[in-house]
Amino acid sequence: MRASHADRERAIDVLKAGFSEGRLGQAEYEQRLTRATHAQTYAELSVLIADLPQGPVPMPPAPQQSGYQPVPRTFLPAPPPRTNGTAIGALVCGILTPVYGLTAIPAVVLGHVAKAQIRRTGEEGSGFATAGLVLGWLAIGVVLAGILAVVFAAA
Repeated sequence: MRASHADRERAIDVLKAGFSEGRLGQAEYEQRLTRATHAQTYAELSVLIADLPQGPVPMPPAPQQSGYQPVPRTFLPAPPPRTNGTAIGALVCGILTPVYGLTAIPAVVLGHVAKAQIRRTGEEGSGFATAGLVLGWLAIGVVLAGILAVVFAAA
């Protein structure tokens, strides 16, 4: 399959990285660079960079009758999981509870919702949700204890 200009640029970037890391000598780098700029197909590009750590340019599978086996793609690490926004909201509401008082209930509600979302999606932020729950329930408990103390003192 024919390679595009962007494919050649990606291969040249891999060659530059290999040269800057000391994996290629000056003469070999220049030779491969020349061949990469004139390459017409994915196969030509993959031959030039297959022995470098970044791996070959992604290539569509070749017909099986030719006997050609493409070099496997380089496996890059997965991006880190996102932090759940609802868990962050639960923590913020929990922290603001001593200042505003009314944010205890949203902290508890958001904390429970965040815990369910985190179990379902695998996102980060379980600690934030737990902290929001603890702060919210603690504030609600303090308010209820105060109300009970007033009721018993009046009785």
